[in-house]
Amino acid sequence: MKSHKTTHITERKLFFKRTGLITLASFLLISTGLQAKGEVNIYSARKESLIAPVLDTFSKENDVVVNLITGSADALLSRLKAEGDASPADMFITVDAGRLHRAKAAGVLRALNNNVLNTNIPSHLRDSDGYWFGLSQRARVIFYNPKKVSPKDLSSYEDLASSKWKGRICVRSSANIYNQSLVASMLEADGRENTQTWIKGLVSNLARPPFGGDIDLLKAVSAGVCDLTLANTYYYGRLGQSDSADERAVYNSVKLFWPNQGEGKRGAHVNVSGAGITAAATNIENATLLLEFLTNRASQEWYAHVNNEYPVVKGVGAPEMLAPFGTFRADTISLSQLGENNREAVELMDIAGWK
Repeated sequence: MKSHKTTHITERKLFFKRTGLITLASFLLISTGLQAKGEVNIYSARKESLIAPVLDTFSKENDVVVNLITGSADALLSRLKAEGDASPADMFITVDAGRLHRAKAAGVLRALNNNVLNTNIPSHLRDSDGYWFGLSQRARVIFYNPKKVSPKDLSSYEDLASSKWKGRICVRSSANIYNQSLVASMLEADGRENTQTWIKGLVSNLARPPFGGDIDLLKAVSAGVCDLTLANTYYYGRLGQSDSADERAVYNSVKLFWPNQGEGKRGAHVNVSGAGITAAATNIENATLLLEFLTNRASQEWYAHVNNEYPVVKGVGAPEMLAPFGTFRADTISLSQLGENNREAVELMDIAGWK
């Protein structure tokens, strides 16, 4: 691989420069004529602001050029499939185990058996066959308006189907992958019949038809449109760090509840942002080095602080804005199973009328 490095790097740089999407680290190395040890080309469904700083640190510490293209998860996956073996991407970064499973099923990722990654990342937070690895965690939990709901009345995801919540719940569309993965986890825990009953009960308790994104739902709970909702923890943390006084007010007026806690309970549903090395990758060594870097302590602490996500590596502290809510029992279902159950989850949501 290294014998033809110069030609290979030139070709790849031309591709990324033509798109107008090249990182600051790449620009500096090119413009000053420095000879890097190689490069790594990334397709990322995570916004540049959420990942570029840690990539630039990797580039400087390892003398590796990092080329970054960002876009929507579905668009980038479609691009990888269309490009096939000709794809310039060495790594695909996206959110949710359901999407990572789709990339694996599409054949655009390659398996990797790596001792550092296998040691740093718990087995349930990475693909069972080594095609993708979780890099950060988020929990999808209950958020409520304390003026209308007592935490004593809250207990589990399953309880949201109880008639006491009639007309009091807001949710996102069933097309949302986060909701699909939650239902997929319930299929694994409760079985098809019980999950179908739960979805029907949840839908019958909605205050209004599904709408918006997680931030919209949290604002709706704060405004009294509904009394409680399901949302990812990092959106809540983002409100607490917002420059907007109105959004910080939402953070302060809405409370977080960890469902399914206690002895013998499965714990709160968690999911990941993650990455895998592409099947077309030619910079495999640098891509592997980057995956290892993203699971070191400094990178994990950065993720927690900046993105309000929970580290995948044990012993790294909780995000600052979520720390006041303490530790929680997390569901340890293999996230690979969420992808396997996705089709059935969508089918059940469809049958139950979850729009």
